[in-house]
Amino acid sequence: MTTTERTKTNDALWMETAQETLSVASDAIRRVSERLTPNFLKALEILDDCAGKVITSGVGKSGIVARKIAATLTSTGCPSVFLHPSEAMHGDLGIVEPDDVVIALSNSGESEELLAILPALLARRVPLIAIVGNLQSTLARRAAVVIDSAIEREACPLNLAPTTSVIVQLALGDALAMTLHSKRGFGTEDYARNHPGGRLGRRLTLCVRDILAMNALPIPIVAPSASMMDALAEISAKCVGATIVANADRKILGILTDYDTRQAFQKFGADALKLTAEQIMNPHPKVILHPDQLAYEALRQMEDGSRQISVAPVVDSESVCVGMVRIHDFLRAGL
Repeated sequence: MTTTERTKTNDALWMETAQETLSVASDAIRRVSERLTPNFLKALEILDDCAGKVITSGVGKSGIVARKIAATLTSTGCPSVFLHPSEAMHGDLGIVEPDDVVIALSNSGESEELLAILPALLARRVPLIAIVGNLQSTLARRAAVVIDSAIEREACPLNLAPTTSVIVQLALGDALAMTLHSKRGFGTEDYARNHPGGRLGRRLTLCVRDILAMNALPIPIVAPSASMMDALAEISAKCVGATIVANADRKILGILTDYDTRQAFQKFGADALKLTAEQIMNPHPKVILHPDQLAYEALRQMEDGSRQISVAPVVDSESVCVGMVRIHDFLRAGL
């Protein structure tokens, strides 16, 4: 067999191993889904009634999954923390309060570190939900509610490394979190409040006034009687690409953009210099924004249409101009 042939043979073997790993995991999740019992709904009810926080705990790979479940619960409106069993035995049990709920994860249900803290947890009379792969284990017997996470085998070729078992634990934790999420009516705006740094959060919380504050652009503004040269000078001085045309009370009468001035020169030639801002301006700007308007909504207004709007005025409830925003101001804000 040539080197090339051996490589192809090995590649096929590795691909088969990868596919087998994924197949074992997906089959295990499907089987767990099919054998869900009313215990899942009992666990859901306990979590929904929780007046305190949810505490997750586990050792090794189960501990890693427990951390992730705590993070998911917290981000979807259910305050949760991870408690390491070893640290719990040295003072961290103080985090457990009477109104809390504990979710303990273990494939065997006999993890020594986890079993060691059970008496202290039960003494606090907190409900204990166990996600466990052995229904006859000590953890299963001591728990108020048991969710079965048993698997036929690990995806590991030696059936030793925790692989399928932790994937099933994670899937069950996500199932609890997402079902609780739906039961409590946790909505998009709620999610955004917990994720202000993410793009979704910014899209649902940032307002136009926030964009104005980030950039603090000088407002280009001219009177309706201003000459073409004065308008061009204002546009150039303020570097926004347009100027507001407003009356003495700064109430907007129209907008005059670079595009409008080019159109005027194309139509009138040199005589365009004799025109006033009022004669050149667009008295009906396609987009006029408001300070309390969602920034993402404003961005969509500027982007939609046959011709993208690069700059737009911001006016208050009395049509007084309070600022100008450029489309790249929104993009720079991470929208």
